[in-house]
Amino acid sequence: MTVARFDELIHPSTRLTLVATLAAADWAEFAFLKDRLGLSDSALSKQLATLEEAGYVATERRLDGTRHKVRARLTPGGLDAFHGHIAALQEIVSGATAPPIES
Repeated sequence: MTVARFDELIHPSTRLTLVATLAAADWAEFAFLKDRLGLSDSALSKQLATLEEAGYVATERRLDGTRHKVRARLTPGGLDAFHGHIAALQEIVSGATAPPIES
């Protein structure tokens, strides 16, 4: 069972989109993530480094011919944090009820 817990690190929209994208894949190539999020190389590198420092993301650098390529994936802890954050957001949304309409 997922424990609902709001995660300030994941919550900013760029990181939330990045983590959600990684949650749907085994590994994702840097170029794909860059295009998906519409970020520059340096901005994506910064987001990945922040998530990697927290233990949420693992990156792998490999040589492909003469070019170095980077790919990323969520760690089990990152996936747990993502699911907990989504559960917390769902609790917040489900608690929002419209006031009764008075006639």
